[in-house]
Amino acid sequence: MRLRSLGIALAAAAALITLPAHSPAVAAETPLSQGRTTSSSSDENAGTPAAYAVDGNTATRWSSAATDAQWLQVDLGTAATLSKVVLNWETAYGKDYKIQVSDNGSSWTDVKSVTGGDGGTDTLDVTGHGRYVRMSGVARGTQYGYSLWEFQVFGTSDTGTPPSGNCNTANAAKGRPATASSTENAGTPASSAFDDNTATRWSSQASDPQWVQVDLGSVQDICKVDLNWEAAYGKAFTIQASANGQDWTTLKSVTDGTGGTASYAVSGSGRYVRINGTVRGTGYGYSLWEVAVHTGSTGTPPVEGGGDLGPNVIVVDPSTPNLQAKFDQVFAQQESSQFGSGRYQFLLKPGTYNGINAQLGFYTSISGLGLNPDDTQINGDITVDAGWFNGNATQNFWRSAENLAIRPVNGTDRWAVAQAAPFRRIHVQGGLNLAPNGYGWASGGYIADSKIDGTVGPYSQQQWYTRDSSVGGWTNGVWNMTFSGVQGAPATNFDSGPYTTLDNTPVSREKPFLYLDGSTYKVFVPGKRTNARGVSWPANAGGTSLSLDQFYVVKPGATAATINAALAQGLNLLFTPGVYHLDQTINVNRANTVVLGLGLATIVPDNGVDAMHVADVDGVRLAGFLIDAGSAKSDTLLQIGPAGSSADHAANPTTMQDVFVRIGGAGPGLATNSVVVNSDDAIVDHTWIWRADHGTGVGWETNRADYGLVVNGDDVLTTGLFVEHFNKYDVLWNGERGRTIFFQNEKAYDVPNAAAITHDGIVGYAAYKVADSVNVHEAWGLGSYCNFTSDPTIVQQHGFQVPVKTGIKMHDILVISLGGKGQYAHVVNNTGSPTSGTDTVPSKITQFP
Repeated sequence: MRLRSLGIALAAAAALITLPAHSPAVAAETPLSQGRTTSSSSDENAGTPAAYAVDGNTATRWSSAATDAQWLQVDLGTAATLSKVVLNWETAYGKDYKIQVSDNGSSWTDVKSVTGGDGGTDTLDVTGHGRYVRMSGVARGTQYGYSLWEFQVFGTSDTGTPPSGNCNTANAAKGRPATASSTENAGTPASSAFDDNTATRWSSQASDPQWVQVDLGSVQDICKVDLNWEAAYGKAFTIQASANGQDWTTLKSVTDGTGGTASYAVSGSGRYVRINGTVRGTGYGYSLWEVAVHTGSTGTPPVEGGGDLGPNVIVVDPSTPNLQAKFDQVFAQQESSQFGSGRYQFLLKPGTYNGINAQLGFYTSISGLGLNPDDTQINGDITVDAGWFNGNATQNFWRSAENLAIRPVNGTDRWAVAQAAPFRRIHVQGGLNLAPNGYGWASGGYIADSKIDGTVGPYSQQQWYTRDSSVGGWTNGVWNMTFSGVQGAPATNFDSGPYTTLDNTPVSREKPFLYLDGSTYKVFVPGKRTNARGVSWPANAGGTSLSLDQFYVVKPGATAATINAALAQGLNLLFTPGVYHLDQTINVNRANTVVLGLGLATIVPDNGVDAMHVADVDGVRLAGFLIDAGSAKSDTLLQIGPAGSSADHAANPTTMQDVFVRIGGAGPGLATNSVVVNSDDAIVDHTWIWRADHGTGVGWETNRADYGLVVNGDDVLTTGLFVEHFNKYDVLWNGERGRTIFFQNEKAYDVPNAAAITHDGIVGYAAYKVADSVNVHEAWGLGSYCNFTSDPTIVQQHGFQVPVKTGIKMHDILVISLGGKGQYAHVVNNTGSPTSGTDTVPSKITQFP
């Protein structure tokens, strides 16, 4: 930091005077951080990414959003003993900040606290050990964000060598496939820059920007890049690396190039290396005789993408022998295994399957591998029933069907499910029965992007949400049947019946899914739709495909460190079926990252770490997995955006789809918050966030979790929101302009007495609380039920609590006492009739205020 006192100035002068006259020259020490993988809480814009703070170039910088709680961190690649951290601030400096170190990227230790900083260059002596180093801002020195020209970390790595110490002399790029943004003519192709021949060259068109890149064939550690320019050189350019050829990390930024031959020490990993020119040094294009890439080892082997799908994925085709027996074998194991460890995914290759009845038990998913549902035709059934529970379907959780066409044997398929059992992208060539055999109790459910040619019969289903689909008819409902964007849906009749119908869904984007392109696995990532109505297929407008080698295929036994290394390399994640214990938080920091689970893959955070953090970036897709709280209390199981997130993601929101959260049931689980959404514009599409009311490890304090969903971001939309049994608020909404379409809730069964939930003179925490500070909020089709089995005398003040303002609009809301075990005094605030008796008659309000 800048120290301007006279005493310090005189001391510095004296030190200069007493320097030995003939000190030997010492080469500048290479920072451990240079060229390493970085992440940040936010970037001011695309021109100031986190990578620019460690690129060794004082003409490029990282800058954050203009709030105090911002951070920048670097992954050194391996643990190191730290001695010094140097921060070269741009004008927007940190007044108060901390330097922190971590072994896992989630649990941080302070090694230096700075207060009253005044910018310039801060050289800090530190003592600490770890792999990750972070500048954590506390207070800014200006009205802008934090901005660093360079963030340098010095010390000794545990390998005993600096990052570039094991650099091979061989050229890993020699003869490898190359591409370029352009070529000057047919005689100067991209390949000529990688042919080890200084008489041939690549040259581009005469414009900015231009690039040339090479595919090394696999992800490798990159330690040096040699450039041999022809007369048409690059004045300003970056050397970049990528795991997938799409998402690039800057290893070196040059702004004062002079051509000729130059070698650049870098540190990073990737399969692809690119020279990305931004300013030409002449009036011609860019022209390189040769590019040589040298690789080595930093002590952390790179993570490879692609590969097989692990032991719990069962891939079949119409000719698979004994196919029915395979379904029956898994069903026999999973039918009643509500809290077991088995996880299975059936993948059906395109074709026609005759005479199949795929019965689905717990943690079993079935999906077609075509691009469209009709590519995989089942002349048979996919069945969920409740024989295992004496005809009661209220516990038919955690299973799924996706991307198939079904022609039921008797004309109607049975899908008698409860929560966390999505029915997506299905074409039912007949009817659909949502009730169990015998019409026992049922508590579902969710349908999206599906076409049911015949009639849907909910019968005994208490509630259901259907989105962006088409139905041939809908016969009835019990309490709350909500539709948005559904062709053929019944008209709203909530004043006298169960229906709430919106013509369109304001914003939606379907869940990513695995499919086969010929014999190659890919993941299709659907595009965003606005005011959608009906299915998204077969048009699939705006969607993109990602090859499987762009994914780290996570298999049982994988560690959190490897998962985070894969993410840092730019890979997406495909969790195969299994249960994964984590000793560090999974950090999703790259925009447009896909995290996709198969077969209800389950993530368990151990030792009190959080399960997953998502940065405040565009377009992350989280889909198809279960987070199960560990026995040591986590603060937040899933965090979307850090506190203070403020970036605009309206054009490309982060989506959370079929991501389920469980606290207790499979064993003791503890968390303060289950899901916290800090990012603006996020879409939460179908989640069940559940504090267990049955199973093992269940009790008011045994599986304590205060909050289900906390929304701090603005313009967040939830569709198909199921949240139950939390010790305090099930949903707490602090952000502006939030919207919810369908909400189902039960209050905690095990409240010991009214005193345990009395706060601010109110008995009971609302199921859905909109903060008093919020000015605009709207919701449709909401229900809360009480079943106070520990103390049936409890009278909860209300199910819903919202500020009374013109911008607050609540449509079609209800409360119900289940069998008279506790009651509600009101529906919302102090409005609405009380529940009474044991007949489970809803108390409703069609509009508030």
